[in-house]
This record gives sequence, structure tokens and C-alpha cells, in this order.
Amino acid sequence: MADCYTELEKAVVVLVDNFYKYVSRHSLVKNKISKSSFRKMLQRELNHMLTDTANRKAADKLIQDLDANHDGRISFDEYWTLIGGITSPMANLIRQQECQQEQQPGGSS
Repeated sequence: MADCYTELEKAVVVLVDNFYKYVSRHSLVKNKISKSSFRKMLQRELNHMLTDTANRKAADKLIQDLDANHDGRISFDEYWTLIGGITSPMANLIRQQECQQEQQPGGSS
């Protein structure tokens, strides 16, 4: 990765690389994550941000919810929906914390 990338660009590269890390190289369906690989990704990569990542039933429900075309695999667009679903509440929480700090005595106005 080039050193000239911004932090945001590096973050995007990490997200894309992570998707392809779990795409099976032996699958007939290229550029999609199988259910089993997606479960592994949840357990290894998102166990601090999502609850029940080790729970197969919960993981299968998440797959079902993300799988817009109902093919039993997760495409990049479907994966990106997951990323958006995780980051949106995080952004709201961060903004809430910033507002609370600004309202405290000694906080910046």
C-alpha cells in the first residue's frame, strides 16, 4: 500500500481486502463469500462490534438479512451493507459523545 494514501483511503483498502480474504479461491461463484466463510469472518473480524458472532443461528440470520438476491452467498454490495450497518450507529455514538463533551464545563463551545 502506498504511503501517500490518506487514512480514509487506507481504511477503504482494508475493507476491500478483508472481503476478498474470505472469498473462496476454489468456489465456482467468484467474488462472493460462502455462508461458512462469512461465519468465519464474523467470528474473526467483527467479534468486538457484533454480538453472537459465534452463534451459528445468529450468523445465518444476518446472512439471510444481507443476502438481497437470496443466493446463499454474500456479494461485495451485500458486505458493504453490513459495513454501513455497523458504521452508522458508531458515527451517531461518536457524535453523541462529542456533543456531551462540549456541554460539560470546560468543554469546547
